[in-house]
Amino acid sequence: MCGIVGGVAHQDVVPVLLQGLQRLEYRGYDSCGLAVHTASLNPTSDQGLHRTRSTARVAQLQTQIDAENLQAATGIAHTRWATHGAPSVDNAHPHFSFGPHPKEQKMPESAAHIALVHNGIIENYEVLRRELEAKNYIFTSDTDTEVVAHLIDSVYNGDLFDALKEATTRLHGAYALAVMHRDEPHRLVGARAGSPLVLGVVTGDAPAHYLASDAMALSGVTDQIIYLEEGDLVDLQAGKYWITDAQGRPLNTEQRPVQTVQAFAAAAELEPYQHYMQKEIFEQPRALADTLTDVLEISPELFGDAAHRHFNDIDSVLILACGTSYYSGLVAKYWLEAIAKIPTQVEIASEYRYRESVPTTKALVVVISQSGETADTLAALRHAKSLGHVHTLTVCNVATSTMVRECALAYITRAGVEIGVASTKAFTTQLAGLYLLTLALAQNKHTQSDESIAQHLHSLRHIPAAVQAVLALEPQIISWARSFIRMDNALFLGRGAHYPIALEGALKLKEISYIHAEAYPAGELKHGPLALVTSAMPVVVVAPNDALLEKLKSNMQEVRARGGVLYVLADAHTSIENSEGIHVIRMPEHYGALSPILHVIPLQLLAYHTALGKGTDVDKPRNLAKSVTVE
Repeated sequence: MCGIVGGVAHQDVVPVLLQGLQRLEYRGYDSCGLAVHTASLNPTSDQGLHRTRSTARVAQLQTQIDAENLQAATGIAHTRWATHGAPSVDNAHPHFSFGPHPKEQKMPESAAHIALVHNGIIENYEVLRRELEAKNYIFTSDTDTEVVAHLIDSVYNGDLFDALKEATTRLHGAYALAVMHRDEPHRLVGARAGSPLVLGVVTGDAPAHYLASDAMALSGVTDQIIYLEEGDLVDLQAGKYWITDAQGRPLNTEQRPVQTVQAFAAAAELEPYQHYMQKEIFEQPRALADTLTDVLEISPELFGDAAHRHFNDIDSVLILACGTSYYSGLVAKYWLEAIAKIPTQVEIASEYRYRESVPTTKALVVVISQSGETADTLAALRHAKSLGHVHTLTVCNVATSTMVRECALAYITRAGVEIGVASTKAFTTQLAGLYLLTLALAQNKHTQSDESIAQHLHSLRHIPAAVQAVLALEPQIISWARSFIRMDNALFLGRGAHYPIALEGALKLKEISYIHAEAYPAGELKHGPLALVTSAMPVVVVAPNDALLEKLKSNMQEVRARGGVLYVLADAHTSIENSEGIHVIRMPEHYGALSPILHVIPLQLLAYHTALGKGTDVDKPRNLAKSVTVE
């Protein structure tokens, strides 16, 4: 969600901070800002802290900064996705604390003591706010973040790191923090709990240190990254840094090693595409091929050295995920039960944590996330572990993420950086990883012969080429999109493993085109949703040539009898033809159990071209963020 970049160096860090914000724009935001310590580069300056904020894009913020000719060797910057308080300049980060003062006294910004940026949510901010207001701290925003700035100021006694350490003991919730103080121009401190934060190291003739919420923000600046762990605090100066745990114990380079991380800045270039979402849809053959590159045969070791031991000790699977990742888990349930013959439960991560559940400690807990930092899914994982679950596995796109570090096992998809908010290639590579998991468990539980598993793997390895053939259907899908542009509502239908694909198709359409879309198992039509069907309600049907086809055809007739207009993605030999009120796009081939991966591609393209026709912001849909790092 929100993005943090901060730095302390011997030279001007403002260009690095702005470039970092630009790298983080894909995460989604509704305001942005930057604060610097003017004395950090010009010791004769007495202006102290200075900030610039905007509710426009980072490009506008850069225009403001250029006009002010801001330069500094210490600074922090932020993109905000609103939680507490509407998008506004007053609610935008960085937040300042001026210390206690009379309410009627207007303080100049150069008099600020503290400048702070924050990702996460402070759950006890109301209690803290009342305490601080009683001490004559004046609040100028509706945010929970401003509380933290005032709290640090209230305990400051000449050492910013000590003040941060003391203040964090009072905070409940999630936070990644980067903080500056007027009296310490060459110092930047940070802390993390429940929200990611990394440290970037630059050595050589121009040493510098940076904080960021994502290594992507530091691409092109440094590839030397330290991933801070839960509860860590960090103290930065231009040529040195210190890291401690929450209790203040120093951590050495073995405990927090510097890692060389390729952030793939080139992936942020649009190349010939109009939008990142379009680019990422068409990258799926490559992403799937990369995800399967090293898979020469099925074995538990695909998921980690300890996988064989864990797989031997499990009798069921519990999948926890949110949004699109949840839908990939729903597809995997069909695979795991049909192929591996292992009981599987799929839960929305944000619900699982807050209900009374009966833990089955012999279950394999599978968490799915593109970023590996999804707050609800991380919280659900930790809750499962607190209940005694020790067999944990993540299917994730970021090898260095918190989720990977906290799970016993992992399968790293190789989708590459996904910038469009509406997930595409991350979803299909998750499905590939989950299919591999299905085959590994089938092998371990002896529910499929070696020949059968080999045939499944052969089919999976053909998927990149099959997806390429489906992408060639784009002209026909554009024709459908011209009709959808005029619609206010849409219905998606599927059966079996294609019902989750219908859910994903509806989600994509509503995410980026703002058309209200819902999905149902086709057999549920007569139990209520059929009341919605009119000629103004397009009905998209996912119609593979499988055992449920004849039942699905009956459901389609129910729609036609009520005047509904059908848009059908049909496999060959389904005997579904174009006619009045029925529009058919023929899929290149039927692909058995792997058919869901193919059928989601046209639905992604339909959402994209409908949104394009409606003129919405495809890559940054309103009210949404890419990485959901708050609950």
